[in-house]
Amino acid sequence: MSFAGTPRPRPRWYHARTDLDDFAIISYRVDAEALARHLPHGFVPMTLDFADGPGSLVSAVAFRDRDFHFRFLPQVGIDCGQINYRAYVTARGRPGVWFFGTSLDHPVVAIPQHLWGMPWRRDRIRIGADWTGRPATWRLDAGDARCEAVEMSEPPDVLDGFAGEPDWLERLTHPMDGWYRRRGGGVGVYSIWHPVMRPRYLVAESARFGVFERLGLIGADTPPHSILAQRHLPFDIHTPPRRLPK
Repeated sequence: MSFAGTPRPRPRWYHARTDLDDFAIISYRVDAEALARHLPHGFVPMTLDFADGPGSLVSAVAFRDRDFHFRFLPQVGIDCGQINYRAYVTARGRPGVWFFGTSLDHPVVAIPQHLWGMPWRRDRIRIGADWTGRPATWRLDAGDARCEAVEMSEPPDVLDGFAGEPDWLERLTHPMDGWYRRRGGGVGVYSIWHPVMRPRYLVAESARFGVFERLGLIGADTPPHSILAQRHLPFDIHTPPRRLPK
């Protein structure tokens, strides 16, 4: 059985649209109790049964935005690098992701920072890939976020902690709801939509993510659990974010 994805919500005039190039999800296995300490009340880490015991996952999701624009202003597009730092959680019975923060390589970062109270910051981000190489390669350089990865010779039969490809596609690549801690207090929420990923599977030659290290979730030498990558992925972003009711 394959994963069919979710229906696309009808785009609204105030939503945003972008194409994501050189997209990669670099995931790490972490201790569920350590992760829970960074989550608000009512948010619970999603736990998986790994080969050596239960745990949770966090991911750095890195890509290049191409022609990010609001639908009411299509003539103003933005191209830049972006990294989202997220954990897989449930909140009020709904699965989704908790965003620790986002790095964006563009001055427009001021809009989510100040208008929507989102934990975003500006960073210099360089992302590149060679999708036609044998093997394909992917790389990220963004200060204390770095990764060099190469494509596996064959897609894996299993990913540790998951029942099969439909399971990891649904949990790792297809959470539609995201929450974050608003500047000034409270929790914000927004949603996205994209078609089902058809990822290519990479392995890290080297990787460091300072955000997760400073949170105490991984060490400097912790290897990624998995890297799922795709050359191009269209995205709908259901802006603006809203406050989560108490």
